[in-house]
Amino acid sequence: MKIIYTCQTKKTHAYFLLTIVVCLIQVIPSRANTTADTLYASGIRPYGRYKINDRKELELISSAVHFGITFFGQQCAVFASNRDEHAHNYIQYELDGVYQRRLRIDGHPTGPIIITAGGNGPHTIWIYKATEAHTGPVIISKLVADHVSTVSVATAPLIEFIGNSITCGAAADTTDYPCSIGEYHDYHNAYMAYGPRVARALGVNYMLSSVSGIGIYRTWNADGPSMPQVYENIDFQLNNPDKWDFTKYSPKIVSIALGTNDLSLGDGKTPRKPFDKEVFIADYVGFVKLVKTKYPKAQIVLLSSPMVKGNAGDILKNCLAAIKSQVDAAYPSDKAVQLFFFSPMEPHGCYGHPSVEDHKILAAELKPFFRKLLSQLTK
Repeated sequence: MKIIYTCQTKKTHAYFLLTIVVCLIQVIPSRANTTADTLYASGIRPYGRYKINDRKELELISSAVHFGITFFGQQCAVFASNRDEHAHNYIQYELDGVYQRRLRIDGHPTGPIIITAGGNGPHTIWIYKATEAHTGPVIISKLVADHVSTVSVATAPLIEFIGNSITCGAAADTTDYPCSIGEYHDYHNAYMAYGPRVARALGVNYMLSSVSGIGIYRTWNADGPSMPQVYENIDFQLNNPDKWDFTKYSPKIVSIALGTNDLSLGDGKTPRKPFDKEVFIADYVGFVKLVKTKYPKAQIVLLSSPMVKGNAGDILKNCLAAIKSQVDAAYPSDKAVQLFFFSPMEPHGCYGHPSVEDHKILAAELKPFFRKLLSQLTK
């Protein structure tokens, strides 16, 4: 009656309607949110490279770093942003065990990302960073939903996949943009890269430590920085004093797929010396030794590149065999280094990279090798 009395004292019917609308806008959200709960960043349990920043927000850093939540109801609000307000980034997600799609996060988000689920639940969502560390972090401040709570990854062996753009899942997904339109990270799909595919198929955990264009002693078109120079830094950026805490995880297997960019002919503009086999082998051996200081008990696996073919492919294989020989001799009581050689592939993604479907082929080829290796390691 108070609302009617107030509205009837106004001079026009239009003002009467406006007042009713305002009253409803004020009342309805409060009722809708009475069952909503908030999960703040500090309560999330991510898996992969991440940090909690000074504002108590979660920064998702590495490719495919992920976290899980459960909730009831039909919607979950994800409050996500970028560090660079002029940039954009991507996450992707699973809903109740089924992969859905990538979601763009703009530099000036006007509100949360709303993930809609069918039915009242309970529902489980796993959110993944679709892009790589060099794209910048995806910042999560909170999630809001009915009875929202965090989920931890299942207890299982861990495989860490170290590599370059192929391992990142870069330039693989043209769902949103064709290769000729958009920015480099508009095509990233870390979830669909070969490593996560293999890990999910085998029921193990995974993390990606990968950088587009990087190599063992040089990048695809420059002398550096190389993976040995940035591996210990939390975001794989040169000279970053913020280091990654390697005690967080203990991988059963460390898979290293580097060499594609060392053997690259460059961009045709920047002066580039011929591939130096001796430097490559020496630096690769040094990097394996560095990895062993972080994970003394891990099985080391060296992968070739499906993109390096012909004479260059033979050179890479011979180098990997020499690296294995030197590392095994230096650590005679450790597990012997394992080698895996991909079949050559003609890529169908952007800029000479494997597509999402190509990654499916790579994963199918690699899966039996890792299945056998895991069975041996867990006996």
